[in-house]
Amino acid sequence: MNFEIRYAVHPEDMKSYDTTRIRKEFLIEKVMIPGEVTMVYSFYDRYIVGGIVPTNAPIKLEAHDELKAAYFLERREMGIVNVGGDAKIVADGTEYILKYKEALYLGRGIKDVVFESADASKPAHLYMNSAPAHKELPSRHVTLADANVLQLGSLETSNERQINQLLVKEVVETCQLQMGMTELKPGSVWNTMPSHTHNRRMEAYFYFEVPQRQAVCHFMGDPDETRHIWMKNEEAVLSPSWSIHSAAGTSNYIFIWGMAGENLDYTDMDIRQADELR
Repeated sequence: MNFEIRYAVHPEDMKSYDTTRIRKEFLIEKVMIPGEVTMVYSFYDRYIVGGIVPTNAPIKLEAHDELKAAYFLERREMGIVNVGGDAKIVADGTEYILKYKEALYLGRGIKDVVFESADASKPAHLYMNSAPAHKELPSRHVTLADANVLQLGSLETSNERQINQLLVKEVVETCQLQMGMTELKPGSVWNTMPSHTHNRRMEAYFYFEVPQRQAVCHFMGDPDETRHIWMKNEEAVLSPSWSIHSAAGTSNYIFIWGMAGENLDYTDMDIRQADELR
C-alpha cells in the first residue's frame, strides 16, 4: 500500500504558492498503479482518496498503521467506482461484480474486503473515496440505471453534461460520503459552471477518459484569488471547502466527484458566476 498524508491549507497561505507547491499540496498524480493500492489521507474532513488496481492476484483491503484501526472500515465508510475492466469485490463473504462506471458503497463495520480483476489483461481500475462514519449502513451496488441523472448546461456554452448521482441520499443511505460521475458531451469542455464553494463540505475530483496528449485545466482557490492545475488522465485533485472546483479540457472527458462534510444536501452551494471570478 502507498499511503500519504496531506495537511490542510489556509486560503491566505495559498496566495503565495507557486505552481510546484500547488501541485504538491492538492494534486494526486499516481492514483492507479498496477497491482497496488494507493491512498492519500487528507486533513480535509479526514477524507481518503485512492486507487486499487488488481492484476494477477487479488488485493485485500488493509488498514494502514496511521489509521490506528483493527481493519480499514472499523470507523469508516467507502465508495468505489470502477473505471476499468470488470471487477469482483468480496465484502464479508458477499460478492459484487462491478462493471465499467458502476459504483459500490461499503458501510462501516465490514472487516474483510478483497478486490480482484475478472481479466488480468484488462484490470479493474477502482477509484475509491472514504470518510469517517458514525453508524453501520447496508452496502449497495449502484449501476448507472440506479443513478439519479441530471442533464445540465448546453453546447452553446460548452458545458453540456450529464451528472450521474451514484452515492447520494436519493439513491443510497450514507453517513456523509457522496459520489457521482459527470460526463461531458462531445464539443463541451467546461465542468461545474457556474462555479461554487460549499463551506459545509470538502470535495475531490478524479479525471478519466482524458484522451492521450490532451489535458484538463482544473481551476481552484478562493473565488477572488483563483489558481489552476494542469491534469492528465486518471489524476485526482483535492478541493478545500473554501475553494472553487471547475475545469476546462482540451477535449471532452469524464470526472468523478466525491464529497464529505456537514450535510448531504447536494444543492448546498454558494454560487459565483463566471464574471465574478478573479
